[in-house]
Amino acid sequence: MQRIESLPLFPLSDVVLLPQVSIPLYVFEPRYRQMTRDALEGNHQIGMVTVRPEGLEAMAGDPRIFDIGCLGRIAQAQERPDGTFQIMLLGESRFRVLEEAPRSGDRLYRSACVELLPDRVPTGDVELEAMARTRSALLDLLERLVAGLDATRDPADAVAAFERLEPVRLVNALTRSIAFTPVERQQLLEADSIIGRFETMADLLRFRLAEMGAGRADGESLPN
Repeated sequence: MQRIESLPLFPLSDVVLLPQVSIPLYVFEPRYRQMTRDALEGNHQIGMVTVRPEGLEAMAGDPRIFDIGCLGRIAQAQERPDGTFQIMLLGESRFRVLEEAPRSGDRLYRSACVELLPDRVPTGDVELEAMARTRSALLDLLERLVAGLDATRDPADAVAAFERLEPVRLVNALTRSIAFTPVERQQLLEADSIIGRFETMADLLRFRLAEMGAGRADGESLPN
């Protein structure tokens, strides 16, 4: 597998980047402002990683992170007069952290050697049929979720826009539209194929439906 010997790491507690998804980020800490400048002077690449729940109290230092992250490319960047940045980061590929590099010189941010993890693409009739079945089940669960969250909306109308999307875009759109927790989004990121991501998302929606059935729905809604 392809490796990147030194990839800057950007650990956050509440952001999970997925391939082919873009996210806006406000960069204000000195170490990550330095990281952004270095990336802009180089190949524009940053490794987004999510902090493990047990590492949240160490955010000011080097908190424990999940091993699987997502390579992001800075598509847009604007430096403000105070030295902070507004950037748009586009997810390109999942990766696994192999080894973190000790800090050297005046580098303030973390860096690691990583191996890229390409998503497995369905091939052959059996896998394509399996993906179609899982996709159909996912859309059915989504329709049930919409019906449970908003009785004033026609679930079929709400889901219609998602039905037109091809598999990768469908997963990405649902990931953006539903208020998954960071740990749940991390589960989606760690799925190594589109079928796996469909199955993981279906499990998450079933859990939400079970919560709603138990009277613990939190009032979240899909966007119009």
